[in-house]
Amino acid sequence: MDRPPIRVLIAKPGLDGHDRGAKVVVKALRDAGMEVIYTGRHQKVASIARIASDEDVDVVGLSVLSGAHEEYCRRVHAALIEIGLDDVVLVVGGTISEASRPALEELGYLVFPTGAALADIIAGITEAVGAKTASRS
Repeated sequence: MDRPPIRVLIAKPGLDGHDRGAKVVVKALRDAGMEVIYTGRHQKVASIARIASDEDVDVVGLSVLSGAHEEYCRRVHAALIEIGLDDVVLVVGGTISEASRPALEELGYLVFPTGAALADIIAGITEAVGAKTASRS
C-alpha cells in the first residue's frame, strides 16, 4: 500500500518578515511530492499549533531569521504537546547558531541553518517521517 504524501506545515513565527527562504523550501518540498501548507509571515505560536492540528500534518517546520529560534521552538513544541500533537516531526531552519543546535535537537527538531542544501532538507524530512511511521506500526 502506498503511503499518502507527507503533509508539511511551514510557518514564520513572530515579526520576522523575510520569507524568501521559506518560499524556496516550500517549492522544493512540493516538487518532491509533499503536500505543503505555508502559513505566511507573522504567525502566533497558538495559530501554528491550531493549523497543524486542523491540517493533520506530519511535519511542522519553522523558518526563523530573527535570532529568536530557541524561544519560538520551545513555545511551538509546548503548544503542540498541549494539544496532543507530540508525534509530528519538528523542523527549524534559518539563522541558527551552532551553539543553539543542541538545545533545538534536544527538543526534537531537525535543524537546517541558512544555506542548507534543499536535498538535505527533503531527505531529512522523508527519513524522519518514515521513522515515525515505522515506530507507530
